[in-house]
Amino acid sequence: MFTGIVEDIGTIKALQINKNSMKITVQSSKVAEDVGLGDSIAVNGVCLTVTHFTNRELTMDVMPETVKATNLHQLTIGDPVNLERAMPANGRFGGHFVAGHVDGVGKILRKRPVANAVYIDIELSEELTSFCIPKGSVTIDGTSLTIFHVETNQVTISLIPHTYKETILGMKKVGAFVNIETDLVGKYILNELKNGQGKSMITRDYLARHGF
Repeated sequence: MFTGIVEDIGTIKALQINKNSMKITVQSSKVAEDVGLGDSIAVNGVCLTVTHFTNRELTMDVMPETVKATNLHQLTIGDPVNLERAMPANGRFGGHFVAGHVDGVGKILRKRPVANAVYIDIELSEELTSFCIPKGSVTIDGTSLTIFHVETNQVTISLIPHTYKETILGMKKVGAFVNIETDLVGKYILNELKNGQGKSMITRDYLARHGF
């Protein structure tokens, strides 16, 4: 489990690309200083398992389903990546529930400065936007963000100066692809409403009556 609070920007040092899978090596002395074999690391929001490490680098395998569902296959040597170690049980919860299981890929349509913030419009599939609500949470390339506006195939998020500087989202250009993980709690609720077949007391009317 992660929080979406990026700890470091790492650098891709090596890539081994097979037909449907990958092995990636990331340089980050900050993250590597407290890691062990089998630990989970979020790389651009994708939960990967450490298979080898030094005091400066981490190596992780990327299985076929992850290659297909994320933007990791677009990485090249030297690319920056957002990194976060799994949240410790006694740690502060600064973002929101992030599983590291990417739902799909979005495309940056527009970036524009608004006062001290940068607004970013991101194109999503209609299926993904169905899990997005204004003022709700979304994870973009592993960064926990608040949704400010939702359309049929688009969401708008805002970056404060700190997030713009301390994550790779500030470096991404219009047209770049980003990993999207929608809110975990919202997915469970919507799935229950769609597939509960009337067995659950949790309905749209029930949620509305109780302030949701």
